[in-house]
Amino acid sequence: MNRQNERTATPGAPLHQFSVPLSATRRGARLARLLAAERLQAWDLPLDPARLVVAELAANAALHGRVPGRSFRLTLSVPAPRVLRVEVTDTRGDRLPARRTADAEPAGSGYGLLLVGELADRWGVRTGPVPCKTVWAEMDLAPLR
Repeated sequence: MNRQNERTATPGAPLHQFSVPLSATRRGARLARLLAAERLQAWDLPLDPARLVVAELAANAALHGRVPGRSFRLTLSVPAPRVLRVEVTDTRGDRLPARRTADAEPAGSGYGLLLVGELADRWGVRTGPVPCKTVWAEMDLAPLR
């Protein structure tokens, strides 16, 4: 058997992955959305709803997860065929987002995570390493035609 033609991907490694640190500012949040759109196009994946999810999570990181002098990180990956994962990591692990229902009054903020919950198939929060937290969302992609 000719081993030169065998796939050498690491088991469990994402099919695609992109990660970038960005300033925890409105400008950084806007850049996150633009870079995500560029990467999704390069991977030949649909822009929406992922672009909207990135916009909400990055805006939250810039607004609620901001620590002066520290950035947030945007990571896009395709961990399995037809699944897109968006992760935004900031350095405010002490401020975890709360899940709300559509009929709840927003507590000092809007309905951004409700929107993420509607657009994504799954989302959640992972803490650590200290002082960080990562808010993630996964979208099941439609099969190719």
